[in-house]
Amino acid sequence: MEEMFAGQGFMLGIGFVVLGFFFHAYITKTNAIAASKRGKVLLAEAEKEADVIRREAKVQAMDAALRAREKIEKENTGQRKDILDLEKRVVEREKDLSRKIDMLNSKEQKLEQHLSKVDVRETELKETQATLLNAISEENKKLESLAQFSQEEARETIMKRMGEEVRAEAGGLIRHIQRNAKEDAHRKAAEIITNAIQRYAADQVNDVTTSTVTLASDDMKGRIIGREGRNIKSFESETGVNVLIDETPEVVVLSSFDPIRREVARVALERLMEDGRIHPVRIEEVVTKVREEIDDSIRSAGEEALFALGVSGVAPELVHLLGRLKFRTSFKQNVLDHSVETAHLMSMMAAELGLDTSIAKRIGIFHDIGKAVDHEVEGRHAIIGGNLMRKHGEDRLIYNAVASHHEETERDSIYAVLCDAADAITAARPGARSETTDLYLKRLEKLEKIATNYTGVTNAYAVQAGRELRVMVEQKQLDDNDALILARNIARQIENEVKYPGQITVTVIRETRCVEYAK
Repeated sequence: MEEMFAGQGFMLGIGFVVLGFFFHAYITKTNAIAASKRGKVLLAEAEKEADVIRREAKVQAMDAALRAREKIEKENTGQRKDILDLEKRVVEREKDLSRKIDMLNSKEQKLEQHLSKVDVRETELKETQATLLNAISEENKKLESLAQFSQEEARETIMKRMGEEVRAEAGGLIRHIQRNAKEDAHRKAAEIITNAIQRYAADQVNDVTTSTVTLASDDMKGRIIGREGRNIKSFESETGVNVLIDETPEVVVLSSFDPIRREVARVALERLMEDGRIHPVRIEEVVTKVREEIDDSIRSAGEEALFALGVSGVAPELVHLLGRLKFRTSFKQNVLDHSVETAHLMSMMAAELGLDTSIAKRIGIFHDIGKAVDHEVEGRHAIIGGNLMRKHGEDRLIYNAVASHHEETERDSIYAVLCDAADAITAARPGARSETTDLYLKRLEKLEKIATNYTGVTNAYAVQAGRELRVMVEQKQLDDNDALILARNIARQIENEVKYPGQITVTVIRETRCVEYAK
């Protein structure tokens, strides 16, 4: 029995082992099938992700290629614009050269016409001279036949008479030629001025009555004009300037006789373009703000000039007017800088003469104050300045010197003379053209020496910093015709022997003095 049960247990054990083996095999197969399914799912997901990555990479590559193409096209556009601008400048230069060539040809034709007129006049003079010689010959024959003179005596008499006649006729002829020359000069001057205005109007007007504002692009012109011109009308009414928009690329011109208005308009327009918001309300805000800033800068400029000179106790209105001279030019010279320099020069000369330097500085800095309002008040700027100084409580010595520094009123003090001298020095300083003082003095001495070498000259004075030579002659030795010929001879000799800037006026003075004594 025990052996039987042992055999059965053994068989059962083997059965369980076999069953466990098959169960394990089943489980293993089931896990393998599940793992295979999961692998396929993972593979499918990996393929999907790979497909997404490939599409994203393709999109990014296309985007990069598109950006690169846009960058290249932008660079090409900029290069094409530069080339077009260069072509425009070349065309403009060609036009300028053509105009200059046409003007040169015109001037050459006029010169040829003038030379032909000179030849005709020379021929007429030769004919006149031949006629005079024939008349002299006939006169000699008549004198020899009628008068019992020797040939030498007759010759002397005739030569003396004919010499006087020739001088008189020469003087009359010179007056006639000068009169015609003046008429031609007026006509030619008008023509030259007209040509100059046509050629150089932009440059000259920029310095005097206009300001130029550069735009980022021509599209900005449309924004400045606005719908139906509302923006430009609002801007012009707020600033008081004219806005000139033409075909000139990327440029707007502001025109006004008042430099302060022009400066306000220029700064305001630049602010509006930087901000980008251009409409009537914004224009009014910006112009008001800029006007306040410019007004502050004007007052600061006047205060700085007075502080640099040590001038105090000035009325606020005069300080403001003085600052306005910062935006005013006269013959391309800044009026405020010119006034400061005049004040320094007057102070130096006053110190040398033992005068009050503070008064001299005060006169010098305010001598052109009338130019700050000469476009608003009628009259000469010196008179206007004198009235302003008197109105704001300045001493009579000061406002008289300001009003009379151009000899438009009677001078009451030596300060007025110093003001006139300092003003002239700053405007046309002797030796300003790279010329030493010694050379300047030698030139003046040479001018006087040339004049005194002529017969009948008593004195000669070089005045106006060498720009005028006044020659005093003996009334008994030279008549009016001789004086005219003398002036021309001296002028021609100066042209040939002296080097000088500008022109020199030769004035011959022949006066008759009648003296009688009552006993």
